[in-house]
Amino acid sequence: MSELSLIQYLLIALVFVWSGFVRSGLAFGGAVLSLPFLLLIHNDPLVYLPIISVHLLVFSSLTVWMNNRNPARARDTGRGPRTEGTVDWRYLRKILGIMIVPKLIGVFGLITLPPAVMSSIIFVIVSVYAFSYILDKPFRSKSPFVDTVFLMLGGYISGTSLIGAPLVIAVAAQHLPKERLRDTLFALWFILVTIKMAAFIWVGVDLQLIHHLWLLPCAAVGHVLGLGFHRRMLKSDPKVFFRFLGVVLLVVSSLGLWRGLTG
Repeated sequence: MSELSLIQYLLIALVFVWSGFVRSGLAFGGAVLSLPFLLLIHNDPLVYLPIISVHLLVFSSLTVWMNNRNPARARDTGRGPRTEGTVDWRYLRKILGIMIVPKLIGVFGLITLPPAVMSSIIFVIVSVYAFSYILDKPFRSKSPFVDTVFLMLGGYISGTSLIGAPLVIAVAAQHLPKERLRDTLFALWFILVTIKMAAFIWVGVDLQLIHHLWLLPCAAVGHVLGLGFHRRMLKSDPKVFFRFLGVVLLVVSSLGLWRGLTG
């Protein structure tokens, strides 16, 4: 990113604040809700994905550790005693077994596809998510077969671009209480992103390590703000927020696709 202007660097910093906010606030969105904006600034997914991956590893592990470092606090959910903490490891193993092979296939696709093609795929996927938010028709699974299809698709999309979370949440949200949903998903993202980072290192992708020095604090600011938002969201209806978010994502994705077709 050395050829970017100061304005572009400032915009990237703001997007990473936003990335940290939605990741800790919603348990997903660090990539799907920020990558479209980043690609409008500099159209190369492989520049941003290593940075987003490291941020997810840091903040997901930190959040899960903080929520489980005190056994007494982990057991107290307001619904009676619970000894297993905030991560449902049994359910995590189940969905990971379904997602792992499509995930590996997706990682291979990310490495081999040209950046312009991968960007177009990302914008199309995000547009579909945006419509689901605007119409208040989020992805829903009603059978074990559809659960498996959604998880496999989510694993593949996660492998290509780290934006498969809405499909995974469509399944997990129906089987986990909301108090355990975020941290279980954080544990899942940690495992999946570790696989992606290993693939990046194996093929020699530039991890943009120098840019972590200033983007990690930006994400940390957003992370702290998002923790407060998450506590409030557990007590309120987030439909208005998601509808507004859907409109913004649709506009950004449309601009990205238009630029790709006319560029």
